[in-house]
Amino acid sequence: MPEQEEVMLRWTKVTGDQIVLPRQRLSWPRTALLGIQHVITMTGATVLVPRLMGFDPNVAVLFSGVGTLLFFILMNGRVPSYLGSSFSFIAVVNAATGYAGHGANSQIALACGGILVCAILYGAIGLAIMATGPAWIERLMPPPVTGAIGCSIGLSLAPSALQSLQTDTVSLISGLVTAGTLMVLTVTAPPAIRQTSLLIAAFCGSVTYVLGANWLHAAPPVDFSIFRHAPLFGMPHFVTPHFDPRAISMIAPVAIILVAENLGHIKALSVLTGQPLDRLSGRIFAADAAATLVAASAGGTGVTTYIENIGVMAMSGVFSTAIFPVAGLFAILLGFSPLFGAVVTSIPVPVLGGLMIVVLGLIFASMIRLWTDKAVDFSDPVNMLTVGVTVIIAAANPTLFVWGMPVGGIFLASLAAILTFSLLRRLQKRSHRATADTPPDLTLPPSPEATLSIHGSSPCNTRQVRQPGPATATPRS
Repeated sequence: MPEQEEVMLRWTKVTGDQIVLPRQRLSWPRTALLGIQHVITMTGATVLVPRLMGFDPNVAVLFSGVGTLLFFILMNGRVPSYLGSSFSFIAVVNAATGYAGHGANSQIALACGGILVCAILYGAIGLAIMATGPAWIERLMPPPVTGAIGCSIGLSLAPSALQSLQTDTVSLISGLVTAGTLMVLTVTAPPAIRQTSLLIAAFCGSVTYVLGANWLHAAPPVDFSIFRHAPLFGMPHFVTPHFDPRAISMIAPVAIILVAENLGHIKALSVLTGQPLDRLSGRIFAADAAATLVAASAGGTGVTTYIENIGVMAMSGVFSTAIFPVAGLFAILLGFSPLFGAVVTSIPVPVLGGLMIVVLGLIFASMIRLWTDKAVDFSDPVNMLTVGVTVIIAAANPTLFVWGMPVGGIFLASLAAILTFSLLRRLQKRSHRATADTPPDLTLPPSPEATLSIHGSSPCNTRQVRQPGPATATPRS
């Protein structure tokens, strides 16, 4: 049976004392626990994104689960990936809807219309790659470019992670306890504990914060009363998209960012699992686009393969795709349960910041590993300039306005990576061709007497030049 026709629910059970590959799985209880860990990993960012755009967080969490399940089905269970709310839409959605950053966004329908059209454009790119092969996208975005874009995503998100630790001493300590616990467990713990190290670190950091905030009153306390008022089950607030040309023109181009972003994720997963996924890039883009289209159809944010969850896989060494149906179902349950959502979203922000420091750091390191494994030559100035310019733009995370439309740091860094590499590589090749086309120097070599006069009268200082004939040119060094 061809590989592409394999039944997607077929995994080989392993003990987990080594790297667990996509077609392998642990015991189902451990798989379920790891699925919950992936949901908690994405929750901070997936809830933060809709809040920044005025969307309903429960809808966003619900469609992150739906999108993950849809991606799993369309990819036939071959690619380990969790889909969460994409940061790439924030600036353009807020500009298109006029959202001021507080409360609910009254123009969510306009944003959903733009996101839906973006998903269609993104899916068309994926289908084009499936039809023509990934060679042209690989030429446009080779490892120096995709690695730089992957680094830029982590760098652009890093300030928000660190900012949450700077509000007070308790926040700083709880964030450091979280990050420290996670790093120590990742390095020293046995596999069974290391695979759930993120959950353990989040618990330790949360306890630290509650002790300092709720008992010592040294920071804003965690409000546990929300658990009493939140119902166990409840319907999210769904929205029907509305199509507005101006909003569409501002939001749809984000598809280019999603291609670059997810190509970097594909490269990272290929490196981490040791299994090349480049040939599946078109299908991955199309599946991701389908998940975004479904989310936007009912009031959800655009979704994308989550780099945070790739970081979790890098830490745990578990890349089993069996985890992600469990995670998707768990996220759907969370979306329909305000009480469950209240429990997860009550995790203190500094704790999430501590987790993000380690996870984003691992993603950055994975991009360096990508460059190493792909033998990227950093003695080549084109590669050096591409990476250098991209990461500096990402670290600054600027927002520019072009004809009144905001262009965020991730888009600018991605565009800089693609254009810098393409233009400089073209100029470099043209320069090399011009050098190769330069006619050789046909000047006759000096006579032996002239050589003696230059180097001295001693025969020992004379450089003997072999002259087969007067028409033979001296080789150029």
